[in-house]
Amino acid sequence: MRLSLIMTVAALALSGCVVQNPGMAPMPMPTSPPAPAPDAAIRSSARVIINREMAAKVSGYNIAPFTDCVMANASPSELANITTSSDPQSAVAVIVSRPATGQCIANAAAAGRGQA
Repeated sequence: MRLSLIMTVAALALSGCVVQNPGMAPMPMPTSPPAPAPDAAIRSSARVIINREMAAKVSGYNIAPFTDCVMANASPSELANITTSSDPQSAVAVIVSRPATGQCIANAAAAGRGQA
């Protein structure tokens, strides 16, 4: 009698461990939506500062293409440096002094004058 009682209790205890649907995959864990990249905020802030610096140096032109040239030729760390620097003029000047940036700005200026 005791043995049958122990076997019944053991069977009931183990029945909770049986997989109910052996052919089904486990449910995926819910994930949170991705946070916006901090790079987007840095790029936006850097663009505002570069626009301001380019407007101070260049007059008579639409400065948006010039800003695009600087943004395209700057590394993410340089853009972050522009946003935190106490002297953003120097940081922008370093990027503008590069041959690729200078060529891009020259092409943008020529296109602005209708000489592309």
